[in-house]
Amino acid sequence: MTIKYQPRAEARFSPTQFAHVCIFLFLGLHGMPGTAAELSPAAQLGRRIFHDASLSASGKQSCASCHDPAHAYAPGNKLAVQLGGADGRAHGYRATPSLRYLEHNPPFRFDEEGAPNGGINWDGRAASLAEQAERPFLAAHEMANASTDEVVERLRNGSYAEAFQQVFGAAIFAQPQQAFRRITYALQQFQQEEPDFHRYDSKYDLYLANKVPLELAELRGLALFNDERKGNCAACHPSVRGEHGAPPLFTDFSFDNLGVPRNTRIPATADPAYFDLGLCGPDRTDLAKKAALCGAFKVPSLRNVATRQVFFHNGVFDNLTDALRFYVRRDTHPQEWYPRDKRGKVQKFNDLPARYRANVNVKEGPFDRKRGMAPALTAGEIEDMVKFLATLTDGYQVQQ
Repeated sequence: MTIKYQPRAEARFSPTQFAHVCIFLFLGLHGMPGTAAELSPAAQLGRRIFHDASLSASGKQSCASCHDPAHAYAPGNKLAVQLGGADGRAHGYRATPSLRYLEHNPPFRFDEEGAPNGGINWDGRAASLAEQAERPFLAAHEMANASTDEVVERLRNGSYAEAFQQVFGAAIFAQPQQAFRRITYALQQFQQEEPDFHRYDSKYDLYLANKVPLELAELRGLALFNDERKGNCAACHPSVRGEHGAPPLFTDFSFDNLGVPRNTRIPATADPAYFDLGLCGPDRTDLAKKAALCGAFKVPSLRNVATRQVFFHNGVFDNLTDALRFYVRRDTHPQEWYPRDKRGKVQKFNDLPARYRANVNVKEGPFDRKRGMAPALTAGEIEDMVKFLATLTDGYQVQQ
């Protein structure tokens, strides 16, 4: 069974999210990223927490260590999974996503057709930015604190403990659970209020605002991106404005099972019984019995995708061209991506147990081709697509 993921015609926003859109339209395309926004006291604390390595067991890892502001709040290296833990040597299990453009993610739900949608993380298990911030403090392969109390104690002994009390109350440290919730709340406020997390100042944004033209190759790439007979990318990564003129987020918050190759650079894969099944485990447990969801992962925003150094949930590819080549040649040339068994047979979809390989999307283009058929995109068209995707990078400077 393959899950069917249909793009929504319009983005649906809550009143709070609609207010954010209005702010964007009021400030203008250039004004929002460059303004020295006045952060609330909680958000100012969140900024300090975000950069505070003393809150980790190693004393060397902060949120910014893996979510580098200089790299669109994603890693600044080509490691498939990042290192952490008490000694800084523990390997993670999934590629670290960017934290930009998460403010409009709806909580996880099943839509009217029963398809999963929304949430934060590769498996959508976090309902909010505050909830997403909890796990890194405690995960053994990340900041590796033994408990939430330990996190709070580290902050209480830090340089801004008094400021934390001024914002959340003089007695806040006497209530460790409440203090930890305030820590994650402050991180959420920082990400929601700091304009650098939602800049909307890429070349494509300026193009939509009729302020700059796209080059011919970029226009060709955009056409291929939208064409359901070619890239068909817009089916899950809508490229048009949403409701009330909101800038496109290049994700419909859905989930898909792409059957990406197993990444042997992740140490966990040395165990042949280990599989990351996304929605149905191992990190997420509430959907473990829904076999049709096994292997499905969240569709990420493609904003800043050209700045990424690894791709897909397991970081199996380290360049955008190969990621696109996989999309269009996965089924026509599977031998390029998957290993062969002892008899020489290509082990397609080898990062899934055999019983879940039928979940892989093989119906929607460009995944509807067969071995020996021509791929949906030529090498030249992939090159044009890469050029278009580069227009989604934040911080475009208009040439004078």
